[in-house]
Amino acid sequence: MEIFLLALLPVLFLIASAIVTTKAVSRGAKRKKSVILQILSFAMVLIACAAFPLIAGAAGETDAATTAEATQTAANGLGLIACAISTGIACLGAGLAVAGAAPAAIGATSEDPKAFGKALIFVVLGEGVAIYGLLISILIYTKC
Repeated sequence: MEIFLLALLPVLFLIASAIVTTKAVSRGAKRKKSVILQILSFAMVLIACAAFPLIAGAAGETDAATTAEATQTAANGLGLIACAISTGIACLGAGLAVAGAAPAAIGATSEDPKAFGKALIFVVLGEGVAIYGLLISILIYTKC
């Protein structure tokens, strides 16, 4: 039960900071300042969530088996974070590529219907970035 509450604490902090930011904007605070404040609070929660397990692990027993197990667990966790980051950034890049290529492809197709095949190739090339990110994510996951 205590672990569940401890895991719920960062989520509650992020929800509270979002509510405070929303109320500040509705009262007339600048949006840019509020977004920066929200990003900073997210970064603080991220750092705290990464630091607390490391501090708790350093304060515990330090026999060789426990240290090796903790190191392996940390490596697995970092591998999973790497999987998420590679897929997320690749999908963001693919979204940006398709956001630029798809309207141009639709415009080219409306002017000349024969250009559909050529335009479709550029849209699909943008989606390829997401597939490459997913492939890298799978490769990282198999090494964890």
